[in-house]
Amino acid sequence: MCGRTSLFADPELVRERFDAEPTRPLEPRYNVSPGQDHPVVRNDDPDAIRFPTWGLVPSWSDDSPSSGHINARAETLAEKPSFREAFAERRCLVLADGFYDWKPTPTGKQPYRIEREDRAPFAFAGLWEPLEDGPDDRNATFTIVTTEPNAVVSEVHHRMPVMLSPGEERRWLDADSESDLADLLDPYPAAEMHAYPVSSGVNDPANDGPELIEEVPAEEDVQTGLDEF
Repeated sequence: MCGRTSLFADPELVRERFDAEPTRPLEPRYNVSPGQDHPVVRNDDPDAIRFPTWGLVPSWSDDSPSSGHINARAETLAEKPSFREAFAERRCLVLADGFYDWKPTPTGKQPYRIEREDRAPFAFAGLWEPLEDGPDDRNATFTIVTTEPNAVVSEVHHRMPVMLSPGEERRWLDADSESDLADLLDPYPAAEMHAYPVSSGVNDPANDGPELIEEVPAEEDVQTGLDEF
């Protein structure tokens, strides 16, 4: 799954990388959680970076974004009522430079940061939904598509977000047929990614600073050290 993400890359780099202008200033975010807004590029306006709320709410649902769908399984996008129409008509790029997931340990779970080896910004495959038929970002929500993990992520979690390569992004937005998208929903190449343990401070959505991306000892290593004494 994907329950936390980040985007703190230089705003000019983000603009150039995705060839889009933000509808408001891009601010560094180290710990974005569901229920918060986040930069995306939508298929209906690929020249703009918009800020919908993370937690997709289908137009027919009475739910709020805080209880919306934060993830959508790639294997059932065309089948699930919550995602079927959005998969066909409303796809987006969710902009990021990393994400977090939690690895089981002997004493609980430890957060790990997962990112590209070069730490460059990238895009998750996403779906978006308007609320109340309004164009305003406050009336839109999104979800991140997930798939089977690659060798890096499988050490931490049994699912991972669909990460698109630069050459796949426009096809995700523009494809006319769902059959043209199947090959985009595979795990990202493990050789281009790495993961490392970070502070439990990322557990609290109120925390949002550069200290959250600093590497800390893996809990197994801490436990080993204690055993030696």
